[in-house]
Amino acid sequence: MEEELKCPVCGSLFREPIILPCSHNVCLPCARTIAVQTPEGEPHLPQPLLHSRGSGPPPPDHDAAQLSQALNGVSDKAKEAKEFLVQLKNILQQVQENGLDYEACLVAQCDALVDALTRQKAKLLTKVTKEREHKLKMVWDQINHCTLKLRQSTGLMEYCLEVIKENDPSGFLQISDALIKRVQVSQEQWVKGALEPKVSAEFDLTLDSEPLLQAIHQLDFIQMKSVPVPVTVPPGPLLQLEKCCTHNNSVTLAWRMPPFTHSPVDGYILELDDGDGGQFREVYVGKETLCTIDGLHFNSTYNARVKAFNSSGVGPYSKTVVLQTSDVAWFTFDPNSGHRDIILSNDNQTATCSSYDDRVVLGTAAFSKGVHYWELHVDRYDNHPDPAFGVARASVVKDMMLGKDDKAWAMYVDNNRSWFMHCNSHTNRTEGGVCKGATVGVLLDLNKHTLTFFINGQQQGPTAFSHVDGVFMPALSLNRNVQVTLHTGLEVPTNLGRPKLSGN
Repeated sequence: MEEELKCPVCGSLFREPIILPCSHNVCLPCARTIAVQTPEGEPHLPQPLLHSRGSGPPPPDHDAAQLSQALNGVSDKAKEAKEFLVQLKNILQQVQENGLDYEACLVAQCDALVDALTRQKAKLLTKVTKEREHKLKMVWDQINHCTLKLRQSTGLMEYCLEVIKENDPSGFLQISDALIKRVQVSQEQWVKGALEPKVSAEFDLTLDSEPLLQAIHQLDFIQMKSVPVPVTVPPGPLLQLEKCCTHNNSVTLAWRMPPFTHSPVDGYILELDDGDGGQFREVYVGKETLCTIDGLHFNSTYNARVKAFNSSGVGPYSKTVVLQTSDVAWFTFDPNSGHRDIILSNDNQTATCSSYDDRVVLGTAAFSKGVHYWELHVDRYDNHPDPAFGVARASVVKDMMLGKDDKAWAMYVDNNRSWFMHCNSHTNRTEGGVCKGATVGVLLDLNKHTLTFFINGQQQGPTAFSHVDGVFMPALSLNRNVQVTLHTGLEVPTNLGRPKLSGN
């Protein structure tokens, strides 16, 4: 069919076709270049006619032109359709190949996530195992230690009962002192806390899997997230009151998000007031859900609250929790702040020194408000040294006597008299010193901003220092000839003696 519609002159589809007298079909432009000889011998240009071969008159010129144009259009579309079919078949093959590739890639990515989760699971199980083994070891050590002490005590009691039953007064007198000392030593072995478990049976390990679960639920192909889900601000967190507590002048707060919370959380803001009903202030910003705040005022009531935030903004506050710090300060000597020559024992409550030079050690508490009193018992006092008792800043010089720089306020004392010292200025010499068995009391009144000292319950000299303001830590300086034991958690005494008069 297509060959029959081509011009024999130009070889293309007919354009304005005509029929020659010889019954051949050509294009009109091609016919213009052909001279046709008529029977009369005159050159004649054929008329543009098109008709099918056979009998009958040729069709009109206008209809032939329309049919020719329509056939040209159909021929062009037929070519495009053939090319489009080839393109579709290629796409079909590519879809098959790309689908298999993407499936393999997705499986590999998910397998990698599962492998990572499996490895993390193994790490977490290792931590739990170590924690369990540590707790078991601590308990077994305490069981063995307590069993040994109990066996020793029981044997000693049985032996003493047998001795008491003997009817030999003279023999009893010979060994009674030794037995009494042995019994006393045995009793002293049961120190405070010896009959308390050193570890808890509870495991303080909480796995926060909620963010990971949210990430898994949101895992999707990027092109399928054409309709983004609006992110709303998170709701108010829930304070976990069973985990909120105070210790000395520190508070610990814990919180969590309400169940079935779908809004993402980028972090939390913890706020605390000033312990006196003042304005709230930010004390922590981060992703943790447990926070401990140190260095607060003793005997103060604090209000705390927390809120969550994400990319959409900050959510509402939680309910407010009220926490009360300790009425009195319990503290020890700080092994981290003391000079390296300081030697601590008795759970950091007893201090001495390995050097003949004076060395400084601080307490673990810091005071900026309220009234505080503590005592130091002189356990050993040899060769008339000059220990110094008082308060200091955290940056006090540690390798010389307390009070020689501007960071400490102290009373140093020998076996006969005492002086007050600050910035190496010695004032208010007062008769009366210390010896083995003496007790030195330190009264820091930050309401009146004064510092006062006592020896064996009697005020030593006048008020040592006035206009005392800022943050202070209990402090002590001593050398190897002195050993003292710290006693804290004491109420301010009301029966302290009147001051001795100073010498000059």
